[in-house]
Parts: sequence; structure tokens; C-alpha cells
Amino acid sequence: MPSRPSPPTRPSPPPEPTPSAPASAPAEPTPPAPASTSPRPSAPTATHCPYCALQCGMNLAAGPAGVDVLERPGFPVNRGALCGKGRTAPALLSPASRLTEPLVRAPSGRLVPAGWPEALDRVAEGLARTREAHGADACGVFGGGGLTNEKAYALGKFARVALGTSQIDYNGRFCMASAAAGQQRAFGLDRGLPFPLEDVARTGCVILVGSNLAETMPPALRYLTELRENGGRLIVVDPRRTRTAEHADLHLAPRPGTDLALALGLLHLVVAEGRLDEEFIRERTTGWEQARAAAMAHWPEHVERITGVPVPRLREAVRMFCAAGTSMVLTARGPEQQSKGTDTVGAWINLCLATGRAGRPLSGYGALTGQGNGQGGREHGQKADQLPGYRKLTDPAARRHVAEVWGVDPDALPGPGRSAYELLEALGTEVRALLLMGSNPVVSAPRAAHVEERLRRLDFLVVADVVLSETAALADVVLPVTQWAEETGTVTNLEGRVLLRRQAVAPPPGVRSDLAVLSELAARLGMEKGFPTDPEEVFAELRRASAGGPADYSGITYGALAEGDGIFWPCGAEPEGGAPQEDGPPGTPRLFLDRFATEDGRARFVPVTHRPAAEEPDDEYPVLLTTGRVLAQYQSGAQTRRVAELNAAEPGPFVQVHPRLAARIPVAEGDRVAVVSRRGRAVAPVRISTAIRADTVFMPFHWPGEGRANSVTNPALDPTSRMPEFKVCAVRLERAEDAGTGIDAHTGKGTGTGD
Repeated sequence: MPSRPSPPTRPSPPPEPTPSAPASAPAEPTPPAPASTSPRPSAPTATHCPYCALQCGMNLAAGPAGVDVLERPGFPVNRGALCGKGRTAPALLSPASRLTEPLVRAPSGRLVPAGWPEALDRVAEGLARTREAHGADACGVFGGGGLTNEKAYALGKFARVALGTSQIDYNGRFCMASAAAGQQRAFGLDRGLPFPLEDVARTGCVILVGSNLAETMPPALRYLTELRENGGRLIVVDPRRTRTAEHADLHLAPRPGTDLALALGLLHLVVAEGRLDEEFIRERTTGWEQARAAAMAHWPEHVERITGVPVPRLREAVRMFCAAGTSMVLTARGPEQQSKGTDTVGAWINLCLATGRAGRPLSGYGALTGQGNGQGGREHGQKADQLPGYRKLTDPAARRHVAEVWGVDPDALPGPGRSAYELLEALGTEVRALLLMGSNPVVSAPRAAHVEERLRRLDFLVVADVVLSETAALADVVLPVTQWAEETGTVTNLEGRVLLRRQAVAPPPGVRSDLAVLSELAARLGMEKGFPTDPEEVFAELRRASAGGPADYSGITYGALAEGDGIFWPCGAEPEGGAPQEDGPPGTPRLFLDRFATEDGRARFVPVTHRPAAEEPDDEYPVLLTTGRVLAQYQSGAQTRRVAELNAAEPGPFVQVHPRLAARIPVAEGDRVAVVSRRGRAVAPVRISTAIRADTVFMPFHWPGEGRANSVTNPALDPTSRMPEFKVCAVRLERAEDAGTGIDAHTGKGTGTGD
């Protein structure tokens, strides 16, 4: 193959268009998007939303000039309800909103249109050249939690078989890794929710930790509303009084980074007040004495000093949780995106186990998965240490099983590679070429300016995406691929419910599926067989590869999915595994009722102790920053920032500041302020609110440019899950006119600057 000249310097991503007028986000933006000009479905198509892990059911139908979203009230998860993001999803089906032809980097440094053969040839040549010059592990692959199960499976196979690299991970490492690690450690299995969402409304008490689902997954709020209507109690743990916290019977507002101490303090009180379930501990768990000793070192007054939560409120939380006959703890990114996230999840699980609130109907621990296929995406081979079926890459039996399905020698499969942030950190040095699908780390990764610089140092970058994201704008080759309504495939929602997304419209000419891209690239790399393009054929292979694994899909078929409302894994091919259960859908809606997924069937207490965040406030950086999502935007905003209705509701970044902190700086509502950490700065208007702690500021992370919150966040990693610490870092605030002058607005003294 002819050698490719050295790539010219990549330009910065195009500036973000400025929306016309700011507007306050409504409780649920529902106006439909402008009708899509893409081909229209001839009849209503039952499918699912492209956004969060609820995977709300919807129908797509031909409208007056495009595609309309219609309610699908029979689907049990959302029962017809949709948030503004779901209702406006067809806006991105318009060719005017997305990529419709491949782009390649010209000698001028600009991205210019190219035909598919040229683009694919460039990709294959770039990957092959890198592999030949530097070894297989110099090629990296970075996936996404929005890819269908078929795409995630094929991407993992492509990395390990076609490229022979160990260097694959995905952005779900930034989402669910700590909850997954905590559940694996305690229960022997990770499925976000071990029960259907319908059980949440029927339990007696829910502790919701670090989730603002009223904004991040609005249709799920009805389960909390129904919980309270049924006489249940809701406790919300969040440093902000969010829209979700407004619905709570009790709101605990701990200092960011102290959720672990809070959970340990509650367990201490359970012991001290004699609220243990001794029989459950004896019959169904191991390791209690060590966990008990660790918890008893966290007495209430000590926990109050760490968290800022008063002792009476700690006692009230324990009373509510234990007085109910059944209870649940649900966590989200708040406690998980910390450098001690796995231990924090473990502490909340310990609370459930000690009180007998696990492995029983209407009780247990669960994690609210975030991304659309965040559950399925981590089950079938995108992760650095994993094979399909949630098998471990280091397990010889797992390697033999999957290698047989793939028709390769088990010894030829590479071992575990780097986790997501560590892979991004290695770009331009150990990893010289990167294939990236369905992710936008220029906006979504911690220490994002540094990650952007690492991407620019690559010898070769190829991005497959629906839109020209900020990351795609840096690529040597950009491949336009199909999206949700233009393709068929399966996803697995936060309940572990496997669903069939049906194709409703044809993609624009010039757009190909991710499966077709991988098949073409594999053929150019010498593997003309083994990478089918038909999603049902890929799923059939996934079923075989997952058979007998923890996440067993072998009893699930497209035909069965098309006939119902999804199938809960595990669902083996044996009659008893694949047959419908009398009390609900087929598969396994409720886990652990008879035994946990450990060798002896018992849940594991894990002794954990509180430790500070990786970065605590000091004189130079005296304030804590926490980050999160807002109602009208989603993840890095690559999709939602292209929808006019959503931008009208939430047009740009902001910094939420308590009035006392605002007066100290001083700044007023709407003033621009710089949030500065040791890693960089982000500038955005101030929103003054009593809904946040006075020692903490909040920024949403959906925007690039000067308001990019992840320019500031800390990539300190959890030692077990390798999850970065997005949710807490030390910052200072500077008035915009003082930004970069070395003047600290808190003190008026000279300071250093972020890198």
C-alpha cells in the first residue's frame, strides 16, 4: 500500500453556534422537532428512544413532512411518557443535521468529502501501517455506551481478532464502572437493576443517592411519585436540592466526595440501634464481622463533621429505611464517579445486606445506568478486560469458549488492555492510531484539554459517528454511520431488559452502518469472513458467544423480542431459561431471590473505610466543583446541541453558585465567572441559587469551548473500577474580568493558574 504522508496539524473544532435567546428549561420540553426530511416510515414502527438507559418505547410514523414521534402507552417502562429529548429525536434524522458522506484530511489541513472506497482504504492503510511499524497494541479502539449490542460485540471482536490489539475500552468506563465493580464484588454479578422498575413503586422506602432523574430520565420520576402515593418514603442524597430532591420526604445534602462516610455512618446507626437482620446475615452472607468493625469506626458525630449532614437527619434516614418492610438503595453517578466509587457502592450494598434488604422481593441495591446501552455495552466485549457474555478475558475457559465461536486460537486473543482514561492518556505515545466509534471525549473526558492535546498527537485518528462532533473534527478520516431509527439492533436497558430497536426509515445515501464499516475494514486487513453486516446474524453469533456466561443471551431471539416487551437476561437456551415466567416477562426479571451469583450463593460484605477525595480544597482552590446533566441536553451534547427546541430550553453552560459564595466573590446573576482548577478553566454565566451548598459549585458538562466543564475535572482513578473522579475537585472562582490575571476573587491575592 502507498504510504500516507504525515498528517498536517489538525484545526480546532468549529465554534459552537450561539443560540438566539436564553430560556429557562421547562419541567419537560415537549414541542416536536421540525419534521425530518429523511425518508418516512410507511406505517408506524414500534421502537425505542436513542437517548438514556430507560430506552423508552415510542412509535415512529410519517408526519406531514417527515417523521413524527407517537406515544407507545403499552410499553411498560415509560407507559407512553417521553421527555423533550425523546420527542424531538427525529430532528437528527434530517440530512441537514448530520454527516452524509465520508470526510478525509486534505493536505491543506481541512476535512474534505471523499468516496467510501478512498475513505476505507485510508483507514485500513493507517491501521495496518501503525501495526506493522509499532506492533498491534499501537492501534487503539474506543467505543461507546450508545452502540447497540451487535455493534459493541463486533467492535470488541474487530479489535481482538482483526487488529490483534488489547487496547480497547469505551466511554461507559466513565459511567457505570464503579457500580459494576461493586456489584461484582458483593453479588458476583453486575446488572444495573436486579429487579424491574415497577418494583420501585411498590417498595416501602427508597434511598436515592446522587441521581437527579427528574432531569436525567424524566419518565422514571413517576415510579418515585407512585412510591409515595402508595405510602412509601423517599430519601434523596445529593449536595444540591434538585428537582428530584424536591419530591423527597428527606433530603440529605452531604459535602461532595463524602458519600462513603455517609453510608458507613448509617450502617453504624443500624448496628447501634439494634436494627440488623441477624438471620439474613447468618444465612445468606459472608464477611459481616470485618464490615461491622469498619462501620463502627464511623460514629454519627464523626460522620456529621465529614459530611455536613446533622446527626438527627442521619437517625431519621435510618428510621425510615428500617421501619419499612421492604427498602431499596439506588445509586447513580454522584457516588460512583469518585476515586473511591467502588468502595462507596460497597458501603451502600453493606447497608442493604445488614438490614436484609437484598435478595428478597421489593428490596435490594440497584444502579441507574445512564447511557442508552450502558448495560449491554459493558457485557459483550468493549471493555478492556472482558469477553462477550460478561466473561473475564483472563479466564482460560472463557477464552476457549469465545475463541471457538470466533474460529481462532485462544492463545491468539490478546490480554486485558488499558482502561478508558489510561488509553486516552497513552495516545500519541504508546498508542499511535485510534479508531473511535460513538464517543466524544473532547467534551466528555476528564481533564479534557489534555485529552484533546493527546488526540492531536496521534499519527492517525478515524472517527465513525452520526454528526461532526468536536472529536470527529480532529480526525484524519470521518465515517458517517447510521443512527437509531435507520437501523435494526438490540439494546439492554437499565433493568437488564433486552429490547429490539427496529429500523423505521432508510438512511441518507452515502451513510453506512457501523457493522458494514467494520466488515469492510476487516476485509481490507485480511479477514474477509467473520464480520457479517446483518444485525440479526451478528446477534445470533453474540448469543453463541454469551452462552453459559454471566450475561447469557443464548435463549433470546429477534423473533421473541419482536413479540413482546423485552427479555431480561440471563436467559439461557435451555427450555427453563428461555421460557416465560408466570409472574412476568421471559428470562430473569428478578435476580438473587434464591441465591447470589457467587460460588457459595452468599453475598459478600466488603469492609470499607472513608477516605478523602483525591483533591481536597485548600487556600488556593477553596471551593468544590461537582458536575452533572440538565434536562434539555444529553451527555457531550453532540446530538442535543443540534436540536433547536432543546437549545432554546438550555442554550449554554452555567455555574450554579450559592448566594453567600456569590457575595464573597462578588458576582451577580448572569455575570461571567471562571472556574479554575489545577488542570484548566471553564468560563460561564452565574446562576445564583440556594439549592446548592455554600462550599460547592455545579456545572453541567454538555458544552465545548470556554464553558467546557471537563477542562477542570480530575482524572484521578478509582483503583478497582478505573473510574475518573468527575464528581469532585477543588477549584477557585474568578470574575471574568480577573480571569487569567493571577488575582483570586476570593481573597484579592495573586495566584497561580491552571495548566
